[in-house]
Amino acid sequence: MQKIFTAVFLTNLLFVTSVVNSQEISFNSDSLQANKKNIYEAIGYTAAFSAGSLFLLSRTWYKDKEVVPFHFYNDSRGFLQVDKFGHSFGAYVYSYIGFNYLLNSGYTRSEALYLGATLGIILQTPIEIMDGIHEGYGFSWSDIAANTIGSALVFGQEVLFNEQIVKYKFSYSESVYSKKANSYLGKSALDRLVKDYNGHTYWLSMPVNKFVGNKILPSWLNIAAGYGANGMYGEFENIKNYNGVDIPETKRYRQYFLSLDIDWTKIKTDSKFLQFILHALTFIKLPFPAVEFNSMSELRWHWLYY
Repeated sequence: MQKIFTAVFLTNLLFVTSVVNSQEISFNSDSLQANKKNIYEAIGYTAAFSAGSLFLLSRTWYKDKEVVPFHFYNDSRGFLQVDKFGHSFGAYVYSYIGFNYLLNSGYTRSEALYLGATLGIILQTPIEIMDGIHEGYGFSWSDIAANTIGSALVFGQEVLFNEQIVKYKFSYSESVYSKKANSYLGKSALDRLVKDYNGHTYWLSMPVNKFVGNKILPSWLNIAAGYGANGMYGEFENIKNYNGVDIPETKRYRQYFLSLDIDWTKIKTDSKFLQFILHALTFIKLPFPAVEFNSMSELRWHWLYY
């Protein structure tokens, strides 16, 4: 997840710009030439983005790693599966963006589905292959499975419901563990955003009206179920010290949340600036009160959970 986090952020910026700009394109256009132009642009964006991401990774994550024969790595238990939720989220973002970009560019729903909703698998598989040939990493089938689930969430909902009812979202709040880790969980705020899995929560958000079966409440009001984990100072088990400093002993545990949320796509506006802001928030879960149940059999209430 650490390797794709920056890429997901950049892709979201591309999504915001393309969706806002595409409002001027006619959805009823049958112009083959227009479609050719849009698909060429989409392919160009994808190729440039993929090549740029791999180049960036080669200069950062793989910079000091030796190239070795292709090998596998089983990290399915790592970070109590928070990492896997992150992989699914990344693939979901790519596929959601690919689908909506083509749909808003004049393609049919079916064309946008097969060409765009598979983008998550297409973009993240090369990263898994890069892992497979570098020391310290390895090709992970569980990462491939997580990537597939993320793309399938977009693809499957279009096939079953003809719309994206459930949205996959992310929230982050710097954990108390990062302050006690002697920089093991990141040196800067941005570094901790990527490395501190204790602060990650992944959400499935759906309209309350769909959940309760009526239309009394606003269409933009959602209910969200979240997953996270705490107490982690290591991938499979906690480390004892880092750079000569002892790391406090903690218990690793899973967290399950229930909260409210907002579906920004249901808020209509004629302002392009507001469209930009709302689309930028598509994949972000806003702070709301939340109920937590965790694997230590504790029930907790959060007045405002980030």
